[in-house]
This record gives sequence, structure tokens and C-alpha cells, in this order.
Amino acid sequence: MANMTDHMGRKVVAVTGIGVVTSLGAGKKDNWDALTSGRSGIHAITRFPVDHLNTRIAGTVDFLPASNGGASALTYELAALTAEEALAEAQLGTSDFGGPLFLASPPVELSWKDRFSLYHSGNGSTGYDRLLEVARGLNSTEVFDSVQFGTIAERLSDRFGTRGLPITLSTACASGATAIQLGVEAIRRGECDRALAIGTDGSATAEALIRFSLLSALSTNNEVPEKASKPFSRDRDGFVLAEGSAALVLESLESALARGATVLGIMRGCGERADDFHRTRSKPDGSPAIAAVRAALADAGLAEDEIDYVNAHGTSTPENDKMEHLSLATVFGERMRSIPISSNKSMIGHTLSAAGAIEAAFSFMTMREGVIPPTINYDNPDPAIELDVVPNVKRSAEVRTVISNSFGFGGQNACLVMAREPV
Repeated sequence: MANMTDHMGRKVVAVTGIGVVTSLGAGKKDNWDALTSGRSGIHAITRFPVDHLNTRIAGTVDFLPASNGGASALTYELAALTAEEALAEAQLGTSDFGGPLFLASPPVELSWKDRFSLYHSGNGSTGYDRLLEVARGLNSTEVFDSVQFGTIAERLSDRFGTRGLPITLSTACASGATAIQLGVEAIRRGECDRALAIGTDGSATAEALIRFSLLSALSTNNEVPEKASKPFSRDRDGFVLAEGSAALVLESLESALARGATVLGIMRGCGERADDFHRTRSKPDGSPAIAAVRAALADAGLAEDEIDYVNAHGTSTPENDKMEHLSLATVFGERMRSIPISSNKSMIGHTLSAAGAIEAAFSFMTMREGVIPPTINYDNPDPAIELDVVPNVKRSAEVRTVISNSFGFGGQNACLVMAREPV
């Protein structure tokens, strides 16, 4: 019989439901089929004009009703779709979840439609005075609500019947992993039997594209979009902006087994460390990332030689890939050359706030299916990065444990350790 508590005497946390949407499709099946076949979801941008921009490609989700409705609307729809899929798999109702909600989502801004409606109104006043005049005359709170950071979580809470005040968080590229960590910790503390953790991001807007371009962070391989994201390759030139969402139903193992739920995997450990080096760059010696990985392993009660696979942060930026290799090589030593490590971002791009949750979802699927997704576009190996990146083609393997890395802007570093089975 499985232990209901871990090595620290805390409740064991299981995953009983998973939902995923990315540019590869809606739902786990479509995503997994595409991911393991090495298909890219990155394409030319058609949602807004890209004339004269250096980067004209992205992994946008263009097949949903809200895809052209603005970042806030799309971010909500992505979250709702993945929550529905996760709750259905967990065999829980979609209107009375009964546990807390932890939502990772991007900062919100007025959509261009709303901006134009404000700018083009008014009675002859100009600039800021005109905006104030129009805002005071609005007969609805809809525009204001759309740019409140907690609005999406509140709508999800109402829709799915979560308990208590929903938590909205934004820790840059680590956000999705942080949402999962908060859910795990709440269950471990005995505050709830289950929690809903969602990472969602529909903010691949013109502004976002320009801002990241100004940081020289984006790939400019516009001619062949599907080849643009090439983590750990010598000719990598930046990440690809993308959208998506993943939802995980987290539940104490005791609760899951008591109601006869299927256990999809176990959340073994979480680790986080801050990096105070720079607003966007990671510390060159990798020390915060090293500390985050070690903290996750310690929290999981696992040694370095007990990890079977690494789901890499793997952004395809020259500096970040180099730092991730350094940090992993420091933790795992010579064994790192032979541990399979692949980057889902080679196919779906960087989904920002959603990335940690999406990659956790794919990690659980990797363990259950016994298949490691490849790192595609690995045609020009970087001799300075000696890793088994599962190049270009999926690999069958018995994977019992996974560590998933999320290293974000602003010094946010989070790592998750997952296991296929309870101890």
C-alpha cells in the first residue's frame, strides 16, 4: 500500500486531472500526438500587422473564439478550456470543485479595441482629459474589469466553484510552476484536500512582441517559422513568443484513493530561489538555478541519481541555454551528459506565464506513456553544451521521475520534481 505521507511527514500530493491547450491544438491527445511526432506549432503571425518588425512569427493560439478578442479574453478562455478537461479527467464536477484556485496569468492591458473606443470618443477634449471624460461616461464596468489583475481568476472561481479567495500570481516565466507549488503546499499543510492550479497566457500581442524584440530576446528566423526555436543548438538566436494553458487537479493521495480516482502521477518536490543579478538576465554562474534544483530534490527526498529525465526550460536564447546547462552539470555532474533532457519549447515556443504548468503536464504524460518528446531543430550541436537533448525524434524510455525547470525574468526560478508512482 502506498504511503500517504512523504519523507517529511507531509501529505503526499497526487495529480488526478490534466488539461492542455497550445498552438499544437486543444486537449491532451492532440498536443501529445503533435509533440511526440516532432511537429511545430510556430507560424507566421496573422492576428496583427507585423510590417517592419524584426520578428514576425509566434506560437499563437488562433483556433478559439476568443483568439481575436484581446489578451484578457483569450487568457480566460484558455484557462477555462484546460480546467474543464482536467476536471473531467479527475471525475469531478465542473461547477463545485470545492478547493482553492491558484492561477498564473500575465499582466493585463486594455485591448486595442477598447483603447480605440476610448481614444475616438469625447467632446473635443484631447489627450488624458479626453480619456478621463470618456471613462467617466461609461455605463458599464466591463472595460475596467477586463484590466483588473484578479478578474480572470474570479471568473474561473465562479464558473468552477472553487473555494476561498482565488490567488492570481505572476512570477514571469516561472509562474505556471509557482501556481503548482502553491497548490502543493496548501494540500501539504492540510488546508484543503484538493487544489486547482492553472498556468495560462494569451498575451502574444503586438506590444509584447515589440518589448521582447527591444531586449533582443526573440528569434528572427521568420522565413522558416517551424525551425526558429532551436534550444541548445549552436545557431540558436532567441525564443519564440507563444500562447497556451495547462490545468492540473492536485489532490492528497489519501483523498484521491478514497474516492477511487485514477492517479496520474505524484508531485514529489518543489524548489525556488531568487536571482538578484539583473532584471532580465540570469546570473552567469547559475548559482540561483543550481540552488533551485537542489532545493527541489531535497524537498522531494531524492538524490541526483534518482532523476530519469529533465524537462528543460530550454528557451533557445544563447545565454539562458548556456546557464541551464551549467547549472544542471553542476548538480548532476558527469551523469548529466547521459540524462535525457528535452525542450518542449522547440515545438510550442515560450508560453511565458503558462510554460511551467504546460511543461509539468507534458512531464506527467512522458512518465505515463513511456515516451520522451524530442528537442526538434537540433541540427547544429553546440560543442560547449554537452547534453543528450533527445534530438529531433521521440524516444521510448521508462521514466519514473522528472525534474522540470522554469527560470524566469526578474530573478524567478522554480523547479518541480514529479514521479510516476507513489512511494
